[in-house]
This record gives sequence, C-alpha cells and structure tokens, in this order.
Amino acid sequence: MSTKKRKQRDAFTEINITPLTDIFLVLLIIMMVIAPMLDQQGLNLTVPSQHEAEKQQKESKIITIDVSQAGQYSIDGQDISSDSLLNAIKTAYREKKDGLLIKAAQESTHEAVVKVMDAAQTAGVASVSVMEN
Repeated sequence: MSTKKRKQRDAFTEINITPLTDIFLVLLIIMMVIAPMLDQQGLNLTVPSQHEAEKQQKESKIITIDVSQAGQYSIDGQDISSDSLLNAIKTAYREKKDGLLIKAAQESTHEAVVKVMDAAQTAGVASVSVMEN
C-alpha cells in the first residue's frame, strides 16, 4: 500500500504548465491587439492656404535655378547663358543668402547639373539642394 501512496504523491509533485502557458499566450495576444490602440494620437496641423504658400514662396531667400532638358539655365525665371552662370549666381547670392535649389528636368544631363553645382561652390554658396523638376 505504501507503493500506491507514493505513486499518488509523485503524480502531484509535478506542475502542469500547459494551462499556464495558454493563459499567457492569450494575454500576450490581447496586449498586442490593445497596445497600438493606446498609442494612437492625432496631430493638430494647420495647413497654410494656397495664398499663404505663394506669399511665403515669393518671400523666400532661396535661389532657384532651373535646368532644362536642353541644358538651358534660368535663375528665378530669367533665362541665362551657361557662360554667365557663375556671375548670375554670385549676384543672386548677394541678395538671397539662404541657399540654392537646382530644379533639374528628368531628361537633363548630369553635366549641366554639375556645372551649376561647380558654379555655386565657386560663388561660395553654402547650401545647395537638387530636385527633379
């Protein structure tokens, strides 16, 4: 009879962790579903109207150079030749010192864009940005 009691006692000495694991997995899933909902916050943005955006763009102190696909240049809407590019950048940079934006056409050559960048560096422009036009 002592053997029978010993087997019963040994059977209860081990803890079955399967139900505990199931509970933790369910809690984990619940937390994974709820956590993103708690973190969502809205941003209060005031988007400027088109009129305000145009006004800010006119007041901008950034020189804009357009490079066409034919390799022609224009600074702030005025066409210039490639020979007078350096002087035009120097003159424009004296008035507007916030930087230079190169708007290159997708089909324009790298040579035309690099020529503007070299002229800007020679003119002492500190900030040069390039974007596709």
